[in-house]
Amino acid sequence: MNMEQLKSRLNSKVESITHERKIEAMNENTLIADQGYIALKDNTIDIIKQNLKNQPLSFQLFDTVKAPSGGSTVFTVPGISGDEIEKSITGIILDYATPRAYWETADPVEGTPPTCYSTNSIVSTDGKACSNCPFNTFGSRNGDSLAKACKESVSLFMLRPGNIMPIIVRIPVSSKVIFQRYLTRLIGKMLPLSGVVTKITLEKTTNKAGQPNSVYSFEAVDVLSPEEAARAKAFGDGFMEVMDSGESKAAG
Repeated sequence: MNMEQLKSRLNSKVESITHERKIEAMNENTLIADQGYIALKDNTIDIIKQNLKNQPLSFQLFDTVKAPSGGSTVFTVPGISGDEIEKSITGIILDYATPRAYWETADPVEGTPPTCYSTNSIVSTDGKACSNCPFNTFGSRNGDSLAKACKESVSLFMLRPGNIMPIIVRIPVSSKVIFQRYLTRLIGKMLPLSGVVTKITLEKTTNKAGQPNSVYSFEAVDVLSPEEAARAKAFGDGFMEVMDSGESKAAG
């Protein structure tokens, strides 16, 4: 083989490798480009930290989608031009928390701090075990056998297309088991929660007291590639680290 033939073969090999890498890069960025998950770019967390300048990032700063009342089957989602009504919410659930809170009154004024609070439904912020608390029993709220005085919920940190900051989706205790079953199904398929795109919808039902109620439904509508899942996990870990840092500074 002469020198020209060797050069030709090397050039062909280089072109082949370059082409393969371009295809890999396109595949890795499919979720980012096609579905608009711009937050999964490598430098997003750095931009968030830079803009915050060590200021605390607390729960109060996030747009929150609360559980609807009266058996409604639509969500009220905060938007830049006001509240928007949506039949479903779709995105990547980066992480979730299982808080619980107790107020001395059954219907506290909006924004009133709870008397007792726990971020994980296991131990309160003042070090008391939730399992031993008398307010964590049915009937502890004015003798109502269907209610606990201490309210449980699930807070999902959901990243939606076209956004860098996730929203918080509140799941009421009545749908907590449904969410846990969804988690179990993902575990059965060896899929992390942040490794799928989740669609949340509402169904109208009736509770034990005969009152209309909204039940949450969870569906995995897309599975991320290993590269996309790794990006989502890295962003979620970095974001929750910023959140934890902010909450610690705010508490201090």
